[in-house]
Amino acid sequence: MTQPGNSPASRDIAYHLHPYTNLKTHETAGPLIIASGKGVTVTDESGKEYIEGVAGLWCTSLGFDEPRLVEAAIRQMRTLPFYHAFAHKSHEPAIDLAEQLIALAPVPMSKVFFACSGSEANDTAVKLVWYYNNALGRPQKKKIIARQKAYHGVTVAAASLTGLPNCHRDFDLPISGILHTDCPHYYRYGEPGESEEAFATRLADNLEALILREGPETVAAFIAEPVMGAGGVILPPETYFAKVQAVLAKYDVLLIADEVICGYGRTGNMWGSQTYGLKPDILTSAKALTSAYLPLSAVLVSDPIYRACVDESAKIGTFGHGYTYSGHPVSCAVALETLNIYEERDIVGHVRALAPTLQRGLRSFRDHPLVGEVRGIGLIGGIELVADKATKQAFDPSLAVGAKLVGFSHQHGAILRPIGDTIGFSPPLIIQSEEVEALLFRFEKALADTADWLVREGVKIG
Repeated sequence: MTQPGNSPASRDIAYHLHPYTNLKTHETAGPLIIASGKGVTVTDESGKEYIEGVAGLWCTSLGFDEPRLVEAAIRQMRTLPFYHAFAHKSHEPAIDLAEQLIALAPVPMSKVFFACSGSEANDTAVKLVWYYNNALGRPQKKKIIARQKAYHGVTVAAASLTGLPNCHRDFDLPISGILHTDCPHYYRYGEPGESEEAFATRLADNLEALILREGPETVAAFIAEPVMGAGGVILPPETYFAKVQAVLAKYDVLLIADEVICGYGRTGNMWGSQTYGLKPDILTSAKALTSAYLPLSAVLVSDPIYRACVDESAKIGTFGHGYTYSGHPVSCAVALETLNIYEERDIVGHVRALAPTLQRGLRSFRDHPLVGEVRGIGLIGGIELVADKATKQAFDPSLAVGAKLVGFSHQHGAILRPIGDTIGFSPPLIIQSEEVEALLFRFEKALADTADWLVREGVKIG
């Protein structure tokens, strides 16, 4: 084979298989190579600086150069760089972190199981639901309901829960026993003249109808993100979760709260469950747990689920689930320091104080001819681009308008996230007011560039 050049870009194309990337395009377009980071900015190999408007992948909550997290990792590396939690083994970082997470939980929880990613956490939640119902002698009660446009990861079970077609296509997913109900996006799926509350009622009724069609004795759990992230930053309509939880309680269906994006302050509370009144039986989290400095995820389970697992493991002889890196001591040490910083610096209070600046700034674009809807809460937001504001007509997907805008934003020194034609904002939680204003200004320039490009392409807008 032809040897690649020595540049990072040529070696990347030669050897690196990228996630969530058009692999054919990548062979010619190549990567944007990030060389360093400081605060809310990152710098590429040429020295160009960008405001990281999505905190990496919704995750780098404390920015890109927090020395306390680095030092926490070094200290733990020197003391105990690895140990596992199999077969009655443990170590203090995992014990301390589990204790803190139980204390922080939005509802009473009993135990914490550690994994390495949000996908693994949600896979674990699926297995726990199945194990729980087997322990209770309900082998038929196994189906799990997720939602269209949900994102729960890309391992086999988690990708099946995910309600995005490209996570299923040609991977032979979803697996059996995974169902999907309505996406709660009022702007896109509300009927003419239908109020948000009426929309929420209709979706709850549809959920109940699905459970009845399948048979309540076969439906085990419902999984939901408080705010849907990779599906387009979709906020629940008014009264939605109250109505949904009433249905779940009626048919003895567990609630899994996927807090992978929302957890640790993003919505203006420690948990999105607190923001929207969820009372989960299982809660999954990751990302901002370590400010993404090291891989770690956590699954919090209620006492009834834990007790059933105890009984079943006694019958079988073991609880046959776990990962080599479950509760890795270095990751746990970094997570503990992350939680300490959240408390000491009142990061949740900072989010609440700064959220109006971001949300007002995003909403200032509502009248732009390309903008169909602006949505957000806390320090997360989405701007949906449309071809026609009056009819909500979307652009032809082949135009890839969202990706084009994000390309323009790179030119202006901002990294944003295209979710189809919705532009996602989720900056590090430490961002300051002037940095929010700078991010919005750079987005505004990219939006103007996108409008000019569409005009040159002969695409009618407005």
